Amino acid sequence: MIREGNQRDIPALLPLWLASTTMGHPFIPAEYWLESLPMVRDAWLPRAQTWIAERNGEPEGFISVLDERFIGALFVAPQKLGRGIGAALLSHVKQRYDNLSLEVYQQNERAVKFYHAQGFRIEASAWQEETHHPTWIMRWWADQTPLR
Repeated sequence: MIREGNQRDIPALLPLWLASTTMGHPFIPAEYWLESLPMVRDAWLPRAQTWIAERNGEPEGFISVLDERFIGALFVAPQKLGRGIGAALLSHVKQRYDNLSLEVYQQNERAVKFYHAQGFRIEASAWQEETHHPTWIMRWWADQTPLR
């Protein structure tokens, strides 16, 4: 089930975020993510529109959209990867917006391939000064012609 999140969900999402982001970014020291947790909790998640995939009341993944166009997060619990949860969450937000963008670390090849398979295309590259790693800026449009 996918449902809209609210402020009360944040404490349950933080452990999922930390486990998923640490696993998905082994090239970045785990300490960086631990130090980022207060910002995610206090600034980023409260201002995002979030949807949660849950089973039996437990979150299995979530997606957050900032400013009605930027996917700031798509995280799935590591033990739930490969079950279509991320694709379902992405499909859910694609039904609500006609233009979405995101930033993904270039070294996170699994995520880059996933987003590409979901119709996102690389628009630009960027540099994350905090982590000293390059990223891709990717975009999806509702009216784009699918590639074959």
